[in-house]
Amino acid sequence: MSSSAELIAAYNIGNAPIQMFPYPHVFVREVFPRDYYDEMQRRLPPSDLLKPIAEARNVHGYPERFVLTLTPPELAKLPEPYRAFWSELAGWLIGGRFASLVLGKFGQFIEQRFQGMSGVEFVDEALLVEDRTRYSLGPHTDTPLKVLSMLFYLPGDESQSHLGTSIYVPKDPQFACEGGPHHPFERFDRMVGMPFLPNSMFAFLKTANSFHGVEPIREEGVRRHLLLYDIRLARLPAQAQAPAAGGAAPSKARFTF
Repeated sequence: MSSSAELIAAYNIGNAPIQMFPYPHVFVREVFPRDYYDEMQRRLPPSDLLKPIAEARNVHGYPERFVLTLTPPELAKLPEPYRAFWSELAGWLIGGRFASLVLGKFGQFIEQRFQGMSGVEFVDEALLVEDRTRYSLGPHTDTPLKVLSMLFYLPGDESQSHLGTSIYVPKDPQFACEGGPHHPFERFDRMVGMPFLPNSMFAFLKTANSFHGVEPIREEGVRRHLLLYDIRLARLPAQAQAPAAGGAAPSKARFTF
């Protein structure tokens, strides 16, 4: 750990309690030091420096989502004063120590998911996101490649508190989804909404019942800023051979960070 912001974020996230129902998740009210968060606000890139997600990631169906991928080639294109700040943040957020902290926190659940599988390889990534008016996400569980997601909320004040991610439970208690499609809101009950508050963070594990989404935004002129950090599978793993009787499945996970 190198910077005070990194250390304090690690402390606040690492010590936050995991809520187990309906799937493992965490909400942290204060993540970064206040002066660091204020600097993040001043260094949010203007909208014209972000790309439609379909262009940046070849992901379709989100016309109101604009992103900046925090990779060296994309960061190098940013003008100052944005480039230095986000390059420094990406330097500690992506690539090793932070991922190890997060994987350790959720380790028992991740081990359960991948027990008996071979070829498990994790990668991490981060995006700056601006969601615009009319944005919404129907309940879904994310792609099977997803391992966990962290959503750092970046509003300027508390006026957007109602725009956070919602947790849903299906009205059919037997319904589960391995990932992919977004489902109609009317097939789910909204359990709780994570408040979209300054300097807060919502993290959750990908499971077959990790249904989450964003209620339709009705207001005009809304800009919803967040930093997304994901740990993903490099590829879908293969099922490993069953261990010998009385033996445990060996760990097959590899890390690219």
